[in-house]
Amino acid sequence: MQKVSNFLLLIAREFPRRHLILASALSGCLLALAIYPYDSPQAKRQIYEPIDIQIDSSAPEPVATVPADFELTWKEQKVTSGDNLSTLFQRTKLSPRDVYNISSLKAGKSLRKLYPGESLRFGIDAQGQLSELHYIKSALERYEFKKHQDSYNVEHVVSQPEIMLSYREGIIEDSLYLSAAKAELPDKLIMELANIFGWDVDFVFDIRQGDSFSLLFEDRYLEGEKLSPGNIVAASFTNRGKTYEAVRYTNSKGLSNYYTPQGLSMRKAFLRTPLDIFRISSGFNLRRKHPIHKKIKAHRGVDYAAPRGTPVYAAGDGKVIASGYSKANGNYVFVQHGQTYTTKYLHLNRRKVRKGQTVRQRQLVGTVGSTGYATGPHLHYEFLVNGVHRNPRTVKLPQARPIAKGEKSSFEQATAPVLAKLAEHQQTIQLALMHNSDSSAN
Repeated sequence: MQKVSNFLLLIAREFPRRHLILASALSGCLLALAIYPYDSPQAKRQIYEPIDIQIDSSAPEPVATVPADFELTWKEQKVTSGDNLSTLFQRTKLSPRDVYNISSLKAGKSLRKLYPGESLRFGIDAQGQLSELHYIKSALERYEFKKHQDSYNVEHVVSQPEIMLSYREGIIEDSLYLSAAKAELPDKLIMELANIFGWDVDFVFDIRQGDSFSLLFEDRYLEGEKLSPGNIVAASFTNRGKTYEAVRYTNSKGLSNYYTPQGLSMRKAFLRTPLDIFRISSGFNLRRKHPIHKKIKAHRGVDYAAPRGTPVYAAGDGKVIASGYSKANGNYVFVQHGQTYTTKYLHLNRRKVRKGQTVRQRQLVGTVGSTGYATGPHLHYEFLVNGVHRNPRTVKLPQARPIAKGEKSSFEQATAPVLAKLAEHQQTIQLALMHNSDSSAN
């Protein structure tokens, strides 16, 4: 104890007074902690109770969280005649900048030519900005533009329908259109039927009561919904006792056309008439009295009366050698077909081709009008062979081209089953008619 006291005195002499006060305070704190009572860990009693935990080993379902401002308001605009991208965007109250952002894209070129029947669906976000655009060309094809940062991602969506073959037939009682409509044939297929046989049958002057038709065509379905019909795949038309048959064939290059069962193209070098809707108001007559000048003047063509604006087509492949206006002819177009043939189209309301342009058969060259010396809307159509005017209705047209030799075997393999199916349907109907006739007699 004496040694401890001496040691403390030594420290007191070596350290300053201030340090000693601090050391004393620290020692007091340590002493207080040392004597303060506390529970020993060994004295605590731990109680553990089993808990039944149900663990789902399957992965949790992801919860789709969509921000409120991500929800789009959709507005649809149907394309009508005269519409373009700007007018449709304007109608939807979108800015010219939006038009530019879409049309400047590579895929935006598809929107530069819009056609009646198509539609645009605009997806507008909560801020009134264009977030998505769906350009719907048909029930089977659309373009989807989706906003991504400062541009748009584009997806071209083409759906493949389910195709089933359907059969229709009918007997002409008045006109092809009315008789086909009675057979529940859609307008699209009536026009296609007329186009297929239009090189061989004049549906205005040649058709007779009792003529008949039959056809196989594509009925198309998408997700159970019936769409507009597809193409005619095989057909027959009987006119004045003579039967014409046609079958559709797509060659190795992907080009489709209609042929006779023997492989001759139904598509002749020239259309017999260059428009679809008409009545002949004045025929080919070299001694006709002019309706305006009241003088005998040769009428070297045929006048087809039709509503103003009716499409006028090129009768055959060729080159436009004249497209202009004159006091007598009004708006006119002349087309040269090789070295032998020339066709002329007069009194047009509008010209749709220019001089030097190459045209294909059934390409639009103008619309019916009454310009020049004309008493009403009609097309004056002339057909020249080696510079000599011929009657367009009776002139002998060049023979149809046969199918290429390299396609002959493939053509026969592809078309034989279809023609057999058409014949089978025709026979079934004929047998049913004969049975009904016998039952009625008894």
